[in-house]
Amino acid sequence: MKKLLLLFFLINFSTLLYSQEFRYAAGIRAGYTGGIDFRAYADEINSYRVLLGWRERGTQLHILKEFHRPDLFTFTDRLNFVFGFGIHAGYERWDQKYYHYHSSYYVTRTGFIAGLDGLASLEYMFVSVPISIGIDVKPYIDFFGKDIFQLQPFDFAFTAKYHF
Repeated sequence: MKKLLLLFFLINFSTLLYSQEFRYAAGIRAGYTGGIDFRAYADEINSYRVLLGWRERGTQLHILKEFHRPDLFTFTDRLNFVFGFGIHAGYERWDQKYYHYHSSYYVTRTGFIAGLDGLASLEYMFVSVPISIGIDVKPYIDFFGKDIFQLQPFDFAFTAKYHF
C-alpha cells in the first residue's frame, strides 16, 4: 500500500517539476538485452547513453552516442526519432556439454565479450509528466565469448524513461 501511495504522489506532483529543458534521463529497457539506462543530453539533438544490460546469463556495459530528430514527424512534436552507435564490453556464460564414455556432463563457462552497437528508436514524450516511452532496436556484433563472432540484427525492446 505504501508503494502505491508513493507512486500516486510521484505521478500527481511530478507536473510541478516538469520543464522543457532536460539534462538527464534514467530508465529501463525491457527486451532481449534488458537493463538500466542513463542518458545525458549534450544539447537538443545530441546525447550520450550508458546502458547496463543483461543477456546470455551475463552483464554488459554499453556506451552509445545518440542523435535526436524531433522534427521528423509533422503531425506531432512529442514523437522523437533517435539513432546512434556505440560499443559494449562485458561477459557471458554458457553451459558446455562434455561426453565421457556412456555419460555426459555440463560445465559452465564464462567468456569476455566486446563489440559494436547500433541504435534506432521511437520515443513519445508525455505532455503533463516528464516521462517518455519508446520502442527501439539495438543491433550488435559480439567478438570473443562463446562464439568468436555473433551478429544480432534484431534486439528489440520497450523503454521507459524519467527526464530530469
